[in-house]
Amino acid sequence: MNSCNRNFSSIVVDGNDRAPNRSMLRAVGFNDEDFQKPQVAVCSAWSMVTPCNSHLDELGKASVQGVDNSGGKAVPFGTITVSDGISMGTPGMRYSLVSREVIADSIETVVGAEGMDGIVAIGGCDKNMPACVMALARMNRPGIFVYGGTILPGIHKEKNLDIVSVFEAVGAHASGQIDEDELTNIEKKAIPGPGSCGGMYTANTMSSAIEALGMSLPDSSAQLAVSEEKRVDAKDAGAAVVNLIEKNIKPRDIMTRKAFENAITVVITLGGSTNAVLHLLAMAHAADVTLSLDDFTEIGKRVPVLCDLKPSGKYNMSHFVRIGGLRPLLKTLLSEGLLHGDCITVTGKTLAENVADSQPYAPYPSGQDLVRPFNDPIKPDSHLRILYGNLASDGAVAKITGKEGLKFSGKAIVYESEEASLRGILDGEVESGHVVVIRNEGPVGGPGMREMLSPTGAIMGKGLGKEVALITDGRFSGGSHGFVVGHVTPEAAVGGLIGLVKNGDPITIDAETNQLILDLSAEEIEQRKSSWTQPEPKEKRGVLAKYAKLVSSASLGAITDGD
Repeated sequence: MNSCNRNFSSIVVDGNDRAPNRSMLRAVGFNDEDFQKPQVAVCSAWSMVTPCNSHLDELGKASVQGVDNSGGKAVPFGTITVSDGISMGTPGMRYSLVSREVIADSIETVVGAEGMDGIVAIGGCDKNMPACVMALARMNRPGIFVYGGTILPGIHKEKNLDIVSVFEAVGAHASGQIDEDELTNIEKKAIPGPGSCGGMYTANTMSSAIEALGMSLPDSSAQLAVSEEKRVDAKDAGAAVVNLIEKNIKPRDIMTRKAFENAITVVITLGGSTNAVLHLLAMAHAADVTLSLDDFTEIGKRVPVLCDLKPSGKYNMSHFVRIGGLRPLLKTLLSEGLLHGDCITVTGKTLAENVADSQPYAPYPSGQDLVRPFNDPIKPDSHLRILYGNLASDGAVAKITGKEGLKFSGKAIVYESEEASLRGILDGEVESGHVVVIRNEGPVGGPGMREMLSPTGAIMGKGLGKEVALITDGRFSGGSHGFVVGHVTPEAAVGGLIGLVKNGDPITIDAETNQLILDLSAEEIEQRKSSWTQPEPKEKRGVLAKYAKLVSSASLGAITDGD
């Protein structure tokens, strides 16, 4: 098998066809036979920054073994990650979405510079997962994504815990529902070891979307981080890339328009994170596939929410693993005509072929009550609502399961940052009937588009989840739930109407008509617009300043390499 992206004998030195780059590679472990093999990058986002990624070095070693055992030559290297959970609610969270671009750029840089023939990309947390796929799509060399796997739940008083439990416990403590000792016990028990946040939050949403997209192996999305199945998955991924090189199947052969429709369908059925909208738009852009906000609406009209998963539901991802994972759901969706079964995947087979031997879930509700049947869905259409109106002329994204209601009208209470809103919620400024408005948190205004988990967690913890709504030009953690609307575009920093809302203004959020309206006269709105001036950038140097200058609207995926 010959390398397809380099020619080691292309440089002749003193009549000898041994190129200088062979000498460099011998120093990192290559022998004569290795120069005839395809070189496969094994890129891991391992770090001890976050439990999501703390075990990825071992998965990287398994992928290296899979590559080498299958006739390739693995070349491992690392990329960065940040911890959303640790940076949440702090200025550091501004770097979270930025890290998606840094990671994608770094993988592209190494693979492009060294001329790798194939890529195994391993991620375990929210932003490094879409980043890996974006890099695979940009380079368009045979490649595969490996998910690090989900964490086991913590246990406290016979209840399952995860990271969102801690944020909601803060709100419960502030309202006097629990004492300091109880809060400390929850904090100590919530994260028992390696793996990504345990609900259908952004990491598990994206792992499922990537499997449905065809860019990871069957069952890769629903595996425990600490398990033999996950180690085997990583090893098999190394072998799969060598097979993809042999068959010359590239990411853009897999990441087609129909494949993205499959991914959206699965995200909806699972009740997945709003971040999936942002990330799938960015991934499609990297693959040169046309995808828009309105595609989520059109697909959502025919796809129900079937899975009772956190944050709005009952179960963790570990429970989903236990009942069979994603493949039975894919097979069911396929039989209902909701998936394109002819899409090619990283196995070299179609989606339909990958799920053909999958066994169905146990009967509902006697055998399991996590995945409901089509005739009894949690919600008959999508929970991801794309809202428009004068407050969101370019669109906004809401996650509304119906448990919160489908319409909310209230009076605005305005905060200029996440920190200010959290103080207002915990101090009792926010009351029943309020629409909390958090602005200047968009991609440009943040800069970085922070997640509003602290405010939404505090609202839920104080028992206001059905009495208060929240809108923001920032975004949400996959753990956020309640009557919340994010990704409001245009954002405040570029002149969006959300920047002109005043305390007491009437706002209507309607998830049936998909509208987000500031209920003021056109004359009043025009008068406010005429007095608006562009604010000074918050950052003048460094990665945040570069990001603010380059980043697109959230409605386009907050990409930095657009036209």
